[in-house]
Amino acid sequence: MSTARGSSPAALTPGARAWRRFRSDRRGWWSLWIFVTLVVLSLGAELLSNDRPIVAHYEGRTVFPLFNTYPETTFGGDFRTQTDYLDPFIRAQLAKPGNWAIYPPNRYSFDTLNYFSPSPNPAPPSAVNWLGTDDRGRDVLARLIYGFRVSVLFGLALTAIGVVIGVLTGALQGYFGGKLDLIFQRFIEIWGSMPELYLLLIFASLFEPSVLILLVILSLFGWMGLSDYVRAEFLRNRNLEYVTAARALGLSNSQIIWRHVLPNSLTPVIAFLPFRMSGAILALTSLDFLGLGVPPSTASLGELLAQGKANLDAWWITLSTFTVLVGTLMLLIFIGEALRSALDTRRG
Repeated sequence: MSTARGSSPAALTPGARAWRRFRSDRRGWWSLWIFVTLVVLSLGAELLSNDRPIVAHYEGRTVFPLFNTYPETTFGGDFRTQTDYLDPFIRAQLAKPGNWAIYPPNRYSFDTLNYFSPSPNPAPPSAVNWLGTDDRGRDVLARLIYGFRVSVLFGLALTAIGVVIGVLTGALQGYFGGKLDLIFQRFIEIWGSMPELYLLLIFASLFEPSVLILLVILSLFGWMGLSDYVRAEFLRNRNLEYVTAARALGLSNSQIIWRHVLPNSLTPVIAFLPFRMSGAILALTSLDFLGLGVPPSTASLGELLAQGKANLDAWWITLSTFTVLVGTLMLLIFIGEALRSALDTRRG
């Protein structure tokens, strides 16, 4: 029986069959689309949430405040300081006949202080601040958008570094074995026993907190779990017939690893990618919640959760942050489960 597009199941490659199995999992398929859409939107966070207009027209001159900084005198003000586009005077100037401005949907950036809020901070949700403000008067929705972007990019970076190091070390151990494998295993046992949290505390006291420092420290330990899976796959595949045939043909070890063994050993790597990324996001959020993560000025989901803990009456901070965090982790888990099921060769 022929399938869609005139191809039979037997004629499909293993990758194509896995892709069809993944698409048949509706929960994982839609979770992937929703997650990719949210990531793409967060990459353009400045167009969604910003305290500057995207483009403005004032007295015959068109300017782009989103990309350039203009003094207040540009819009009829008295001072040459940077324009505050939340100032009622500036808004009135841009609203005069012949003048106009196109603002982002949310008119606050992650570090914008709303000095004109009628309610004390933290202010509850209103028509001005859709998800309220935190205890410093910053818009919660803006910090969620920017914090989501920071978390996702950090998770992608940490996952990519862990995959590169884990695949490299696992491939070397599994393919060559012997003393190299024995030495690496003893090193991993010693390295894995080091107290990661204590190291974070020490580095936090020595260096100014930053995303780069945090990424480097977590990368030192985030590759070991994946290395074990890759090592096991290489140990299983290195003595199979196709590897023996490749050696008989005179291929070098690097050619055999890259062309033959590695492509057949990537199943656990691909299946665990969403789970590793969710773990990286959760690690960043936890460290930010404890005050060991990114600088306080950086938008962070963990910092918002810490504010919610410190201001229990400001329920909107905890509820919105918890919803974003749990929703993100659920999407990644659904994607990971669908990938793991699609790569199961026992399925038809």
